[in-house]
Amino acid sequence: MKVAIAGASGFVGRALVEKLREHHEVIALSRSPSRQEPPRAGGKPVEWRGCDLFSLLDIEKGLEGAEVAVYLVHSMRPSAHLSQGRFEDFDLIVADNFVRAAAKHQLRQIIYLGGLLPESRATLSRHLRSRLEVEEIFRASRVPETILRASMIVGAQGSSFQMMWRLVKRLPVMLCPRWTRTPTQPVALTDVVQALSFCVGREECLNQVYDVAGPDVLSYRQMMAVLARVLGKKRRFWTVPFLTPRLSVLWIRLITGAPKELVKPLVAGLRLRLTAREEKILRLPGHRFLSFQEAAAAAVKEIPPGDPHAFQRPSVPRHEARSVQRLPLPPGWTAEHVAQAYLRWLPRSNSAFLMAKVEGRRVSLCWRWPEIPLLVLEYSPERSTPHRQLFYVRGGRLSRQGPRGRLEFREIPGGRAVITALHNFSPSLPWVIYRWTQAWVHLATMRLYRVYLLRRIRKKSKPWTTLAEGS
Repeated sequence: MKVAIAGASGFVGRALVEKLREHHEVIALSRSPSRQEPPRAGGKPVEWRGCDLFSLLDIEKGLEGAEVAVYLVHSMRPSAHLSQGRFEDFDLIVADNFVRAAAKHQLRQIIYLGGLLPESRATLSRHLRSRLEVEEIFRASRVPETILRASMIVGAQGSSFQMMWRLVKRLPVMLCPRWTRTPTQPVALTDVVQALSFCVGREECLNQVYDVAGPDVLSYRQMMAVLARVLGKKRRFWTVPFLTPRLSVLWIRLITGAPKELVKPLVAGLRLRLTAREEKILRLPGHRFLSFQEAAAAAVKEIPPGDPHAFQRPSVPRHEARSVQRLPLPPGWTAEHVAQAYLRWLPRSNSAFLMAKVEGRRVSLCWRWPEIPLLVLEYSPERSTPHRQLFYVRGGRLSRQGPRGRLEFREIPGGRAVITALHNFSPSLPWVIYRWTQAWVHLATMRLYRVYLLRRIRKKSKPWTTLAEGS
């Protein structure tokens, strides 16, 4: 089969590419395909395609010709030189793009690797709530899906394992909060890859949710003790009551060098019991899942000497900004109504300074005295629907005209809210000035627009149908 892998440059993705190319044609989607290592000898060749997953057009091109898609993406790291917004909303946009593109190409299956969930949904951390929200997007799609849920994946390049390895290697004595005794069920990278490969194109796996887990149920503290034995080091663990989650994040960052956006979700998840449900465990015929000790020993052997740094900032376009906000959606409104209301509201909210001019498809936000266009947006009817509105940034004094700058409004599946996103925006101001002026003004403006929409909800206001109506 022809299988597309989103997140092919990640540590799970790279291993899956090598596994699938033994029997399938693989399309590997990556933001920087030219930087990827060539595949090993043997197997079918891999086609690397450049793909910005925040661009629906890019994903449509990336999935062209594919029959099955594997989705391994989690937006925990910055996606632009300046990123404003919550990672949950970044995850939502990317997953929604992927579903739309998969439906357009009539894919036979989407396989999503998410996270194990606790019994009570009320205790979900932000990270796990985001994983569940992405699951719901795939399950609501017209494309048949297979959901695999896993806890900590044990591999040499895995962020969680790297943090644990650094802690055990560097600290002879470790202070452990009480919640490091919460049970979880780690799984080896090779087992996860085998499970993903098993599900590709398999009819009985369609529209199913499986838990993928190793045989051991261990706390984080127990895993560190096992890893210490694997490394041949004597380590002492003391339980202390005064290490709050915030202090733990600071401590782990200091010792491991890991960024806050990776450490914070890990610490939040450690307080939840994340174990597989017996009735949902994926059974692989003839395959034995590795114990944590076996998986840790295999991962340690693959770590190059010299204590490599695994937490470098991902490569992102220079001097481009992305700003994403989740806004309330008034009853009866669509993304089209929210977009039209925004373009009416913005100059009215700054009527002493701004005005809006509509000329065909173009909307110019102008300084009033003198009349200078600050931002020029061009509506794209070809790429828009009532539930997703797209405007390209075509100029103005505050922007550099580029082919990828765009503003979009899209509904969350189910009509619960609307996402507004400014993508690949290149400011004309010097970057340092833009970062502390225009960027913050945009963020404040979207927060004020949120208040405006909440007022419309309270008043049960009906939407306007066109930009000119009511002006």
